[in-house]
Amino acid sequence: MSGKRDYYEILAVSKSANKDEIKKAYRKLALKYHPDRTKGDPDKEALFKESTEAYEVLGDEKKRALYDQYGHAGLGAGGSGGFGQQAYSDFGDIFSGTSFEDIFENLFSGSGFGFGGGGRGRSHARRGSDLRYNLEISLEDVYNGKDVKIQIPRDEHCDTCSGTGSQDGNFESCAVCHGSGQVRRSSGFFSIASTCSNCAGEGQIIKHPCKSCAGKGLVAKKRTISIRAPKGIETGTRLKVTGEGEAGPKGGPSGDLYVVVQVKRHKEFSRNGADIKISLDTPVTTAILGGEVMVETLAKTKVKLKIPAGTQPNTIFRLRSKGLPYMGSNSRSGDILVEVNVSIPKSLSSKAKQLAKDLDEELKAGSSFFARFK
Repeated sequence: MSGKRDYYEILAVSKSANKDEIKKAYRKLALKYHPDRTKGDPDKEALFKESTEAYEVLGDEKKRALYDQYGHAGLGAGGSGGFGQQAYSDFGDIFSGTSFEDIFENLFSGSGFGFGGGGRGRSHARRGSDLRYNLEISLEDVYNGKDVKIQIPRDEHCDTCSGTGSQDGNFESCAVCHGSGQVRRSSGFFSIASTCSNCAGEGQIIKHPCKSCAGKGLVAKKRTISIRAPKGIETGTRLKVTGEGEAGPKGGPSGDLYVVVQVKRHKEFSRNGADIKISLDTPVTTAILGGEVMVETLAKTKVKLKIPAGTQPNTIFRLRSKGLPYMGSNSRSGDILVEVNVSIPKSLSSKAKQLAKDLDEELKAGSSFFARFK
């Protein structure tokens, strides 16, 4: 007795299913289990092969008739000839009326999936990776702008071999993939390509590797780069430095460097865009009688702020255009918001206590006087 599963069961269709229903069922399974999508999962690949074999039989009227009458045994002599042997060359016949090719193009672009044609080929010189550097600056740096020199560890092209990896510049075609960089195999009507393990997909073998870089074409170095953090820059801003990332393999172009800015917390000011806020302790007498206080800015200059008599705790005053510059603007700046905190002394002299009592009595007397007119 054959150990194979029933083909109708594999495709999850009834024995009375028509050709369109069988085709539709197989499309669904092919999309689900194709090796390019399941990343080499052996169990999924086995299901893909099984469903393809089932379709090769049930999608052919003569083979289906033999299978319906005799089962798997009826395919022994004039049967399917084994999985993959009756590869379908007409892709449109299998998936007519669908956008299957477009779907696979989106799903497997760059994966080596093909429709029975030759390899797409690959460029040996590839772009290098992008790099990220986290730059921490102060709020004063945001106010003034800052030129910073940073040191970046990265791979650069080997000077000895100019990034080729070859000591003498000689290469030979890979004997396994014959220079294509890919090895292909047939699975039903699919042509599946995988990277050649012998040449790592390069298609060429270096005859005499460079001694300086061991054939890699790249060497690890540290590079010092000057960065300008502009005025008004905010946390999270990315500064792009084109071409200062990793060098590309085989002489390929370099990637880019992204400098991500982080502004350190300030001991006095808090930031909201271009506005900065500061809390200012003010003597209770100044809040009562009024007066002037000095506010130091990020420019290290002092600005006079007038406190009106009777100012209440947590009142906020605005010093216009004394805050941070707007990024990209040479003329516009935010404001400084000054929150007045009334400072209450913790201890008083005898004279101060008496004055406070006199003030309290005066305030109460004033309240009693005005209460008569209510």
